[in-house]
Amino acid sequence: MLETHMLNPDGYKNTDQGFAFQMRVPYYRGITLSIIRNIQVTVDGVEYPRETVTITVNGETFTLEEARTVISNRWLFGQFGEIGVKKEGGLAPGQHDLSVTITVAPSYMPMQLVKTGRAQFTI
Repeated sequence: MLETHMLNPDGYKNTDQGFAFQMRVPYYRGITLSIIRNIQVTVDGVEYPRETVTITVNGETFTLEEARTVISNRWLFGQFGEIGVKKEGGLAPGQHDLSVTITVAPSYMPMQLVKTGRAQFTI
């Protein structure tokens, strides 16, 4: 639905922990973090393990496993959340290719929703 607007073109950076980027949830309404089943991050053909991925929404940071129990923090429609990836040294300066796939499981739907966003960015 909103895949073309998922990623913030100005939201890429290296961090003390690795690297991060900003994205919107590609869903027609806000969600509680507990319905996120996975966020798969691939940069330059390297898929990063689930355990290295974090999500920051409304100033709170969670691993993907922790997010499964968070019902008090809503990722609002149109709001950028920050996806962090733990990688020693971050990404090398230069251009990179990103693919991010988010899987959400709304309780009122019989299936999970899987959406992918892609971008080229420079660090």
